[in-house]
Order: sequence, then structure tokens, then C-alpha cells
Amino acid sequence: MPRMQVYLPADLYEIVKERGLPVSELLEEAVRTEVRRQELQSAIRSYTSELAVQAGQPGRHTQARAVAVAQRIAGRTDRKAG
Repeated sequence: MPRMQVYLPADLYEIVKERGLPVSELLEEAVRTEVRRQELQSAIRSYTSELAVQAGQPGRHTQARAVAVAQRIAGRTDRKAG
């Protein structure tokens, strides 16, 4: 397995040492998660571009309505899972 040197800020280094955290495993998981996130974002951009070609660009009213719905959903904090 290739090696890589990683630098941490002093405060983070101290926390890692105090807690005995497995840095290599944590870093690997974080990098895999970030790569997957970027892949999904790219797929979303491609998909929405295809939709825009098929359906056309939404009008101002439709965009404003979508923004309002998204904001309303994002603002919900009273919902419980299950």
C-alpha cells in the first residue's frame, strides 16, 4: 500500500493522540466519502442537464415555487424519524 504524509493542525493532532484515534482508517474513510460525494454531484449535474434538454428550462414562476418548497423542507426541524 502506498504511503502518504499528512499534516494536521496542532489542536487536531493533540485530540487524535489523546483519544488514540486510528488516523489512517479515518482518513481513508473520509477520502472515500468525499470521492463518492463528488461522483454523485457530477451525476446529478449530468442528470439535471439531460432533464433540462428534454423538458426545457423552468420558468421564473416554477423556479420560485421550487425554491420556496425547498426552503420550507429545509426549515423543518419538528419532524421525527419513524
